[in-house]
Amino acid sequence: MNQYYPCSENFQYETEVKHSRFITYIEHTPSPQDAQAFIVEINQLHPKANHNCWAYIAGTRDNLRCWNCSDDGEPKGTAGKPMLNVLEHSELCEITVVVTRYFGGIKLGAGGLVRAYSQAVSQALKELATTQKIELIPFTLSLPHHLVGDIERALAIPTLQIDQREWTDKLLITGKGTLHDLQSLKQSLTNVWHLIEYKDDQES
Repeated sequence: MNQYYPCSENFQYETEVKHSRFITYIEHTPSPQDAQAFIVEINQLHPKANHNCWAYIAGTRDNLRCWNCSDDGEPKGTAGKPMLNVLEHSELCEITVVVTRYFGGIKLGAGGLVRAYSQAVSQALKELATTQKIELIPFTLSLPHHLVGDIERALAIPTLQIDQREWTDKLLITGKGTLHDLQSLKQSLTNVWHLIEYKDDQES
């Protein structure tokens, strides 16, 4: 599944339901620490709001430890969880959403709150600019010195990231690349691949 993250800074979207204002803030947050810092920032921005409810997937979608939400005083399960459900059914990652509510004098009821918070997030996501998250796979190459010319030519892939070259009895190279990069690397070294020790996170 493709994963995308927000590329807009300070994104804001506002809607009104029965005179209650719902202000949605979205931020790119690669870690739970970034998410919590953003939540604190919005709380400080709206100290007099009735509620600052939030949800985040602050990391990759497969890491459930990076998922969290809060109703911030709304009835249990009527705000944070519905917001997180919207994120769960999107393709987004590294994202934190805070919905600030200013009460308008008319109670919405549990069902109305679930709909209001869900729509505050889903409508905001329709307007949000995103960019695709490209996963970089760490790899290690170990090869005889006489293959240096071959490997340097093969490594001339613009998006391939070389982190370290270490010369011992062999040349040890560590780096990162996309799955396509690593497939291209292997293909370009087909004739000497049997002389190379190779490992990446896809094979571990």
